[in-house]
Amino acid sequence: MESSDDYSSSRVPMSARGSLFAISLIRIGAMTSLGQFMVGATLGHSMTFGQALLATFIGSLLLEIVSLGLGIAGAREGLSTSLLARWCGFGRVGSILVGVVIALSLLGWFGVQNAMFAKSLNYASGGVLGFGLASCIAGATLSGLVAFGFRALGWTAKIAVPLFFVVVLWSFYSILAHPTAAELFPTTPLGTALTLGAGASAVAGGYIAGALVTPDLTRYCRSVSDAVWVTLASLVVGEFIVNTIAILIAHALQTDDVVTILTQTSGWVGLLTVILATIKINDFNLYSSSLAMVTSLEGLFDKRISRVMLTLVLGAIGTLLSVLGILDRFIDFLIVLGVIFPPIAGVMLVDYFVLKTHRQALDESRALGMLPAATVNIGWPALCCCAFGAAVGLLLNHGIASLNSLVAAASAYWLMGLARQRFMTMERA
Repeated sequence: MESSDDYSSSRVPMSARGSLFAISLIRIGAMTSLGQFMVGATLGHSMTFGQALLATFIGSLLLEIVSLGLGIAGAREGLSTSLLARWCGFGRVGSILVGVVIALSLLGWFGVQNAMFAKSLNYASGGVLGFGLASCIAGATLSGLVAFGFRALGWTAKIAVPLFFVVVLWSFYSILAHPTAAELFPTTPLGTALTLGAGASAVAGGYIAGALVTPDLTRYCRSVSDAVWVTLASLVVGEFIVNTIAILIAHALQTDDVVTILTQTSGWVGLLTVILATIKINDFNLYSSSLAMVTSLEGLFDKRISRVMLTLVLGAIGTLLSVLGILDRFIDFLIVLGVIFPPIAGVMLVDYFVLKTHRQALDESRALGMLPAATVNIGWPALCCCAFGAAVGLLLNHGIASLNSLVAAASAYWLMGLARQRFMTMERA
């Protein structure tokens, strides 16, 4: 039955769609994670309070543009991001490549979170294990559990999510019990200073992959207005509230080390929270990354791939990233994500809302509850414009990299689309 695979290859019918409250809770839970807290703490350690808030606002605005536009498209069409991308410029193979990019970003996040897990294990052992060995133990354990199907780790989410909220709020309360203005609002950055553009790109990079897959969730919304409220509510809670709390705590404790922050304010409960939260997140990161890679590789090469073996390989790569110090390059990692993903969203938004290349086919098939009968094999203009946008974001030293890459890709794709439409009109004449 179609419902057994969560409508992965079809539209979500209205009868299977959920309530605004339930979908909002899922989205808010996804955004209020340990990773988001890490972004806020990093901003707090590298910027003044005013600079960090402005960077949060700009980065969040970019995330909302992407989330809102794609979320509306997902709710209207009832399609996941991977399916939507087929008829938003990328074609069948192009949408598979988008899935590969998302999978690789999740692998990077696995490395970051595994490093957090390793720091917690090393702290718990009194430094006996060492960071390298702790990273290998953490990565091998989780890779084995995910690879061999022991996904009973879902219980960690039921504990980690509410416990994380309690510990963060307790940390915030204890920090604000006897604060001074100098501690909470320093006039100079405490660590290596970040520019406003880098800070905003880091905020965008912290959740841009999640923003890109917004249709995966909003396809279950009963209306477009529900999709609007889902994205707005999660933005306020996940970005502004969590980031602001993390910024203030980082200022007060003068560190961006989440393990230090939570253990100093909450002791062993804080340490347990970090461990459970990283297990919960990395269970998802590695499982989703391996699943996306298996689907993509099988689609590209038409050969069956062993998910178990691929999971072990990806887990080993993610663990190696931890050992090599990806956590020390956290900001660079976020900025790269914040430059690579916006062009994909920009192309999809322009194709769906402006050029409307496949809107007639989508509208006609939606009325029948089906998918369009045909799609291009690979959308070269979309892929080329994404590469162009990413290059602009990485190489242009002015402005905000994430915004630069989005505007460059969207503008290039729009101009190419207009030129193509004009050429086709001239041919018919």
